Amino acid sequence: MPKTLPVVDMSAPVCCSPVAAGPVDDAAALAIALRLKALADPVRVKLVSLLFSSDAGEVCSCDLASAVALSESTVSHHLSQLRRAGLVESERRGMNVYHRPRRESLVALCTVLDPNCCP
Repeated sequence: MPKTLPVVDMSAPVCCSPVAAGPVDDAAALAIALRLKALADPVRVKLVSLLFSSDAGEVCSCDLASAVALSESTVSHHLSQLRRAGLVESERRGMNVYHRPRRESLVALCTVLDPNCCP
């Protein structure tokens, strides 16, 4: 029987000692790994990049789909993975859904990996 992973609340930015500070406990390692797993896809990295580079601060799913040349349902799947990891926020307005990056979550993840990376 496969081992079941524990459920981790990833709605808040990752918060633990930097991995360079010493061995991390199992819970912190899992929290970090799940967030990195959400980013471990080229399409998701590109979507996060598009969200960060948006002058408006948010982007509609339809515009993201055309930018990555994928269907809206595929883009929606990728965005839901990023949302579950706490890296993206989404808001429905009528028939459209707008997405924006959660900068504090990405900064926290960078800081956990390397405390000297972010001023």
